[in-house]
Amino acid sequence: MNRMSENLLEAAAETRSGEIALRPEDVPEKFWDAEAKALRVDALLKSYKELEKRMSQRFAPPAPDAPEEEKLRFRRAIGVPDSPDEYAIEAKHEMCGPDAEVNRKLHEAGFSCTQVQLVYDLAAERLLPLIAEAAADYEAQKQVAKLAESLGGEAQFRRIAPQITAWGKANLPPQVFAALSTTAEGVLALHAMMAKGEPSLAREAAPAENVDEQALRKMMRDPRYWRSREPEYVKRVSDGFKRLFGNG
Repeated sequence: MNRMSENLLEAAAETRSGEIALRPEDVPEKFWDAEAKALRVDALLKSYKELEKRMSQRFAPPAPDAPEEEKLRFRRAIGVPDSPDEYAIEAKHEMCGPDAEVNRKLHEAGFSCTQVQLVYDLAAERLLPLIAEAAADYEAQKQVAKLAESLGGEAQFRRIAPQITAWGKANLPPQVFAALSTTAEGVLALHAMMAKGEPSLAREAAPAENVDEQALRKMMRDPRYWRSREPEYVKRVSDGFKRLFGNG
């Protein structure tokens, strides 16, 4: 018989140098072959196959003729609520908020809460820009049709459009020309000014105290006065008239 070491630390090491000590701590004892000092591969494979079978049984869709209770258990297991009213949807845009009829159809199709949220997220991310673009195109077509009708037809409008553009760029501040060019009313105003041969609108209006009645009326034709009604600009015109006619 081997004599135990008198060194207590060595003795402890000797007692743990057997077969059990050789088994890694994270390997269950049933998967360890103590004699061979190796994993029991056959036991591992058997456990894995049993686990795989259980998982497939749990998540496999029930047969069409399966009891309703079994179908309900399966739907709950994959995250489908019992009622479409239980979908908790976080709307990413007010136009893509929860819709009861849509939720009902998604629930019938077996959508989980996560899948339903994804549907609404994609609608906000992908569909809204397309709708906005289509609406902008539709409005632009309406504006063009309105212009064509007012200016003698589409062919006539296409003929004079370059002339209006050239006149506007030559006679108006860039920001004013850009603003007028976005609506039918603005383009018609440009055409009217061009037809009358009016001089360019002041790119920087003179101070109100230094203008006469003609200059003030010219300022009134500025979009800042008749279109956007910018308070500061309107005040300058009003103050100018007050000074001219003594009403202030």
